[in-house]
Amino acid sequence: MVTGGASGIGRQIALRLAQEGADVAIFDVNPNGSRQVVEEAIALGRRALAVEVDVSSSASVARGVEAVRETLGPIRILVNNAGIAGFTTLIEMGEDEWDRMIAVHLKGTFNCAKAVLPDMIAASWGRIVNVASLAGLNGGGTGLTAYAAAKAGIVGFTKALAHELGPQGITVNALAPGLIDTPLIRRAGAPPDLYDRVVQGMPVRRIGQPEDIAAACAFLVSEEASFFTGQVMSPNGGGYM
Repeated sequence: MVTGGASGIGRQIALRLAQEGADVAIFDVNPNGSRQVVEEAIALGRRALAVEVDVSSSASVARGVEAVRETLGPIRILVNNAGIAGFTTLIEMGEDEWDRMIAVHLKGTFNCAKAVLPDMIAASWGRIVNVASLAGLNGGGTGLTAYAAAKAGIVGFTKALAHELGPQGITVNALAPGLIDTPLIRRAGAPPDLYDRVVQGMPVRRIGQPEDIAAACAFLVSEEASFFTGQVMSPNGGGYM
């Protein structure tokens, strides 16, 4: 189950997991994009399902999870990737903008994790990967107070949940990507020179791609990563060490 799987990082994660042999369910508020990803996953020989879900609503998540169970069976892997972005300074930010950022990122992660836990506990095996952000580690920059706070909350949630679930065979890890070239960031009103400035400060000297994050996620959900839990993996090109 991949939230925010209709485009960008989520899309690439869903397709990479399908390539690795997983059936995939896409949760997103963009039904057309989700259906396109489902078609690509089916072309890879996997079963796939698109469900229109607002992760900030526990009722919407519950309905989506039930649809997945009925069609694909129990959920053993969860990737919490759904998110929104925006560049607004705190002095200009309204309470509704703050609340929405926290609701989608942090409450959405809580809602989805809680909804799928019965399946993982029953199997004594599960993988949860929460997509945070480098902004949750270093503050991001001007205009990212709400986003950075939400992502830092995901990091703390990941570590606490790893303590709870480790004895039950379930690992919980976070990915904290640096700047990745996705439609979400380009639509969010980023400063025009952001990409150039970030690349110049990175040893790798290139912008991140969704495939970079999908590769890291594929490892964290694999059996080879069974000794990883409560960790924050940050693919960021060396811009933050």
